[in-house]
This record gives sequence, structure tokens and C-alpha cells, in this order.
Amino acid sequence: MASSGFSQRQRLSGGGSGYGAGIAVRFANEGAKVAITDIDVARGEALAASSKGKIHFYQQNVGNIQDWQRVVAAVETELGKIDCLINNAGTTYANKPTLEVTEEDFDRCFDVNVKGIFHGSSTVIPRMLKHNQRASIINIASVGATRPRPGLVWYNSSKAAVCNATKGLAAEFGPRGIRVNSVCPLLGGTGLFQAFSGQPDTPENRAKFIGNVPLGRLCEPLDVANACLFFASDESAFITGVNLEVDGGRAI
Repeated sequence: MASSGFSQRQRLSGGGSGYGAGIAVRFANEGAKVAITDIDVARGEALAASSKGKIHFYQQNVGNIQDWQRVVAAVETELGKIDCLINNAGTTYANKPTLEVTEEDFDRCFDVNVKGIFHGSSTVIPRMLKHNQRASIINIASVGATRPRPGLVWYNSSKAAVCNATKGLAAEFGPRGIRVNSVCPLLGGTGLFQAFSGQPDTPENRAKFIGNVPLGRLCEPLDVANACLFFASDESAFITGVNLEVDGGRAI
């Protein structure tokens, strides 16, 4: 997807693999200065090394406010002001009966999926306001936020919080020039099929799952990356507070 007037300095959490890596590469190929963070140093450094200087890696735990303050300050010093923040870092627990979900499972989901966005907003938005700039924040939620099913009740609840926060932030900061949207992907083929579906990752189980997707496949990193690119670009200048389902029609 081409973007008009695209010159963002993008900061992406959870960018070392999966959807995050796809987003980082897509933005870098469009000419953005991309900073990614991840708790997994090996993956983050590998992606940055493969980008030939287009992607810069910083280690970060998104649930830790001190990490946010350190990384954001470093990005602004080394790359310039942040025009686009993509809160991609996320986690889940293995699909299982709700009464078997532990407090540790619950806390991990909300610490990463919700608190990470809370810290990102409280750290980055004041800097965007200080620069009096037009900016875009993109949160990665899930189709499960609007189409919850048994087995991942508290994961889906955390993503529903992301969608609700997206609309609230959009309403509050739109008058100040900051747009906030979210992308709600379907399950992708990124190694987490069993964790999300609760079934072994076999050709038969994939075919059964895909049979309920009108467009007939799983979500790919490029699908999510293209949606993020649209939200970051001037082509979506009059769009904010949208939770965009990128799910091949699964939520219909």
C-alpha cells in the first residue's frame, strides 16, 4: 500500500517477530525511521541486523514504566521525534477452560496487553503534545475483542480493553492532533495456532478453522502491516477511534 507524504519516525513495541516484525519491515521499506523494542534481545537484534540500518532495536519490557522512559528518550535523541507509535506487544495463555486460568495467566495478559498501552500513552503522548505535532497511535488488538469465544476469555477481555481505550484516547486527543486507531487481526500462522485455537497445529485443524473464514486463509503479517501503514499515513487523516477488523470476514 502506497502512502502519501509518508516520513514518519515510528516506534514499535513487540517488534522482534510475528506481526511486529512484518510491520517494522513494511514501514522501513516505505522510508520510515523505525525503532523496535522487544523483551527478546536475540530476535530484536536479528531483525535490526537484517535491515541494513533501517530498523533500530532497543530492549524493553512494555509493562515497566522505567523501560518506556529510557527507550523513548533514547529514540528521540538518536532518531528524532516520534510521529507514530504502534503498540504491538501482546501475550496470551494457552486456550483452556476459564476456571483453569491462573492469576498469573490473567496478570501477564493485562500487564502486557493493557498496561503496556497505558505506559506507552503516558510516556509518548506528552512528547507528541510538546512538539505540537500531528501524530498517529496504533494499537494492535484482536478480533477476539469483538467476537469472544470460550477458552480465551481473559485474553479477549484484555483486547476489548484495548479497543475501548483506543476510542477514549481518540476522543480525548483528537482535538490536539493525535489520531488513535486499532487493528484487530485474526489468528495468524505465526507459530501460535495451538495456543489460540486450543487444537494441535495440523493441516486438518487448520482447514477446519479456515473453513469459517470467508476469505479462506489465516491472517498474515503483511495484512496487519498494511492496515497500520494506512493508519499512519495522511490517507487516513480524517479517521480516528476506529477498531479495524483484519480478519478475512471471520467476525461476520
